[in-house]
Amino acid sequence: MPRQKQTKGICTHCGKEVAKGSVTKHLATCPQIQESIGKAEGSKAVAESLYHLRVEDAYQKQFWLDLEIGGTKTLNHLDTYLRGIWLECCGHLSEFMLGSGRLAETIGMQRKIGDVFSQAEEKLTHIYDFGTSSETLVKLVGMRLGKPLTKKPIALLVRNKMPEVQCIKCDQPATHLCLECQYEDEVWGALCDKHAKTHPHNNYGEPIPLVNSPRLGMCGYEGPAEPPY
Repeated sequence: MPRQKQTKGICTHCGKEVAKGSVTKHLATCPQIQESIGKAEGSKAVAESLYHLRVEDAYQKQFWLDLEIGGTKTLNHLDTYLRGIWLECCGHLSEFMLGSGRLAETIGMQRKIGDVFSQAEEKLTHIYDFGTSSETLVKLVGMRLGKPLTKKPIALLVRNKMPEVQCIKCDQPATHLCLECQYEDEVWGALCDKHAKTHPHNNYGEPIPLVNSPRLGMCGYEGPAEPPY
């Protein structure tokens, strides 16, 4: 997918659009999130260190997520979530790498989040599929002590808006992707509804719907790219 300018995301609590660089400020002032935190604090859940993580595709920066996860949860929980919302197509292997370049080392899936991010400068790379790889960068944004916002391992705070893409035939908003253009011609074959019906497709089947995932058009991935919970 073509690179774009800094994107906006949607707050899962209030539904407002938030600039990628303003998420932390928004989360600190959003009335709905503060209300959710208040309700959580009144629950019987156990308080723990909660980690605010920014997750983004390594190459297509317009795809990003802001998540909150408890320090007692593991990298396996994060891997499962990333597969569910972004990546899973054919049951490929995956791993987390700590550090970068020659100093990078694989880190076990059973490692707890609190241990991994014991230092604020720690950053992870998540790799899904060692053939047609998807690389995701994970960094710590902030931390708070409190009770989780959900009984699930991870709370989705903000997610990027679906990037706007123009049809290659008429410059109208695209809704589909031609895999034949993608694989045979190495062109991002984005098509509007009209041209998705008339554009010739001799191989790879009909165009697939555009979905909010950086893995669209890679390997067998077709979405739907919805949050796993």
